Formats: sequence, C-alpha cells, structure tokens
Amino acid sequence: MKSYDTVSEAVNDLKARGYTVDFNLGAGGDILVYHNDKALSPREFEIDEFYRFEGNTDPGDEMIVYAISSTHYDIHGVLVNAFGAYADSKSDEMIRKLSVHHE
Repeated sequence: MKSYDTVSEAVNDLKARGYTVDFNLGAGGDILVYHNDKALSPREFEIDEFYRFEGNTDPGDEMIVYAISSTHYDIHGVLVNAFGAYADSKSDEMIRKLSVHHE
C-alpha cells in the first residue's frame, strides 16, 4: 500500500489511478451516493485501499480516504470521511464494511 502525507495527495493519486467517482455517505449512513442520484449498498462494493490521516493538533483533521470499487456497476471511486468525534453517523452494516479491508 502506498503512503501519503496529505488527504489531497491521496485523493489526487487515486483519481489518477482510475478512482474517479466521488462517493458520499447517504442519509442514515446506510448507502454510498454518487452522481447525486445513484447509490450503492454495502453489499455492492469493496474497499480496495484505505488511508488514515490523524490530525496532529486538531481532532477535526482526522480523516480516512477509501478507494472503493463495484464490479457489478464497473465503477471506482473515493470516499473521504472523518473518524473519531467528527465522524458521520453510519449504519451498523456500513460500519462493518468500512472497517474491513479486503486484500
């Protein structure tokens, strides 16, 4: 796995490597939303890589960058999410999915 110094460096490199879709957590934290109207459930994607960034002085800087793919929909994208006190609420199923890295 690569190593990055900043979130933007990780996102830019992943986009250059084909992870071009920007994912967001949907309302309730149980789906990934993309292109404003499409969504994936936790069963429809895999986490290919993830990179954790810890804020040295500000807990609000704690982020995780996920490289996500779905072979069913033939898409590759990036989800950037906070962790710790500033994390978005997620469903139990999404938490399990985002906590597991498949190699």
